[in-house]
Amino acid sequence: MMGLTAATAALLITSYVCALEEGARAPAFSGQALTGNQTLSLADHRGSVVVVDFWASWCEPCREAMPAIERIYQRYRSSGLVVIGVSVDSGADDARSFYRERGVSFPSLVDADRSIAGRYRPPTMPSTFVIDRRGVVRHVHSGFRAGDARTLEAQIRELL
Repeated sequence: MMGLTAATAALLITSYVCALEEGARAPAFSGQALTGNQTLSLADHRGSVVVVDFWASWCEPCREAMPAIERIYQRYRSSGLVVIGVSVDSGADDARSFYRERGVSFPSLVDADRSIAGRYRPPTMPSTFVIDRRGVVRHVHSGFRAGDARTLEAQIRELL
């Protein structure tokens, strides 16, 4: 039998991973912020529209998605939008460098042990979960392609 390449094995594995479904209650999480000395907690933002964005420094589509999410955050944070980034990097140094290079201002944390990712089950990097004011996942975005920012922004506006 022919051996699997790493890419094929990853594809097979991710095809069996199902993201947290729309309509599900968003799992609680907390962790140390990537920058600053604060703890980030989803529970602290009850009553707000929250975007939880899973990303990694090694992820090429994340390089495109991060500035788009930053623009949306800047545009709607005064209307109550909260964005929390969740890096799945194994260490904070790579994540912190990536974050600074992209000029991101929304808070992010590193989920090195994948405990948060284990509850949300992001199928690809990036994966973005839009959570309504009641704590329900309303939209799940897998990956990032041209036009995704417009769709994401429209969904957020609808919930605000």
